[in-house]
Amino acid sequence: MLPIPNVLDWSDDSSNPVGAEYIIQQHATGVRRHQIWPTMNSEQHMLCTKALSRAVRKMASLDFPAYGSLYFANTPIDTSTKVAVKAGFCIGPNCNPTMWNRHPRELELYGGPSSNRGPWKDLTSYCLGWLLVITQEPLSQDSLPHQGTVQEYIHLLKTGEQVLKMLVQGKRIQDAAVPTLLHADFHMKNIFVSPEDPTVITGLIDWQSTAIEPAFIYANETPDFAALPEQPDEEDIPETGHPETEISSAFKERALKDAAICYQTYDVCMKGLVPKLRPARLLDPTVFRLFHYSQTTWRDSAAAVHQELIELSARWIELGLEAYEDFETVQRLKLWLKRSLHTNSDGWVPSEKWNAARDAHRAVYDEWIQTASESEARGEDLTVAKADKLWHFDSR
Repeated sequence: MLPIPNVLDWSDDSSNPVGAEYIIQQHATGVRRHQIWPTMNSEQHMLCTKALSRAVRKMASLDFPAYGSLYFANTPIDTSTKVAVKAGFCIGPNCNPTMWNRHPRELELYGGPSSNRGPWKDLTSYCLGWLLVITQEPLSQDSLPHQGTVQEYIHLLKTGEQVLKMLVQGKRIQDAAVPTLLHADFHMKNIFVSPEDPTVITGLIDWQSTAIEPAFIYANETPDFAALPEQPDEEDIPETGHPETEISSAFKERALKDAAICYQTYDVCMKGLVPKLRPARLLDPTVFRLFHYSQTTWRDSAAAVHQELIELSARWIELGLEAYEDFETVQRLKLWLKRSLHTNSDGWVPSEKWNAARDAHRAVYDEWIQTASESEARGEDLTVAKADKLWHFDSR
């Protein structure tokens, strides 16, 4: 069992006597981990990190059939937004504030709540759900220069959507996307330990943003209790010769060594004890950073997403991702069709030009298939069957 304080009372109705939604829990026993950490020795640091890693293992041991937030089975929400799980619970809409556009610092960035908050039974629908919430036009047209215009932002997201759809088809991404429930803010300020034995975890608090997410959302975030500190450059360290400086340097050296041990302990535990996270931790972070940015693009800037797309494109072959050539082929084919048929990406043409457009469409389709036939005869990758599948419009 995880040491989570019991809930004594709660209300999600602001018309209650308090005048606001609230939750009251038992007092968390022990002391916050960051308060006692400086007094602990190296072995205690390692054992505490190991205990916290085992807590992650317990969280990840639960299996779920969908992505979303966890609710009681009798929660009064629409049955179409419930996916049943065991022991009187269900998976329902994701409670992340971004989905509901109620974050106090982001009210000016978004319109109303998303119409698709989950739950999502597969990775594709999960990604599209997040894309939907951030492609809603913001209430305010004022933005910082690095954010770009609303139009630029939406255009970039549409490109990102195509890339995400390709990524989620890969087996390695699928293997790294198992629905996983972990503490969303698993850091020192939310961890309590015993003052008598600081290797014993006595309390974990601040669970309100916890949701069932793809494993890779959590995999490469190292909690602060296991993070490596930044080391100063050697030229920045003064050589004074004073005993106080030597003692300070020795203390820092020990702290760095302890941090390295904790980092290694956490990394080994995640790869060895938490099977759900292992495939994701073995992937290059470049592969799934786009999934992270897609949730906060307008806040973090379109430039960040643009850079991720550039890096992903440049390293596609190196990262072992399939079908990048197909992606480029589809983009070139779509552009060619739009120009040849004088239409848009949806295939719309005025009714008075329909007959001419239909004939032209037939001609360019035949030309495309003929090109594929010749390619297939030469033993190249583009076959007739593949060319037909890559064709942008429904008509043949």
